[in-house]
Amino acid sequence: VQLQACGGGLVQAGGSLRVSCAASEPTFSTYDIGWFRQAPGKERESVARISRDGRSKWLSDSAKGRFTISRDNAKNTVTLQMNSLEPEDTAVYYCAAGSTIIISTIRSASAYQYWGQGTQVTVSS
Repeated sequence: VQLQACGGGLVQAGGSLRVSCAASEPTFSTYDIGWFRQAPGKERESVARISRDGRSKWLSDSAKGRFTISRDNAKNTVTLQMNSLEPEDTAVYYCAAGSTIIISTIRSASAYQYWGQGTQVTVSS
């Protein structure tokens, strides 16, 4: 499945951004979708994940209370709504699709087979 991430940009601290992940293939609904981010000089880290049916959601500790993940399988999209953004949230955000994601692999980048190209999120202080 080909993924397209979009919606990044520049925002001041405390502001909000919404990044989306879209696919053209109807098989999109058969994949769990995860969001990862990578800041300069840092390792890629997991941020959120949503199950293929949208019923199960996971957020990293840093995202809890600020970010929300949702999906619309009719539109083949997953959205990460980010509120109360902090400069530490500055990174390239990637969406990824995995067909065999289990609880123990949610945070593992290697568990996801397909990746989007990434979208830059910059939060100024």
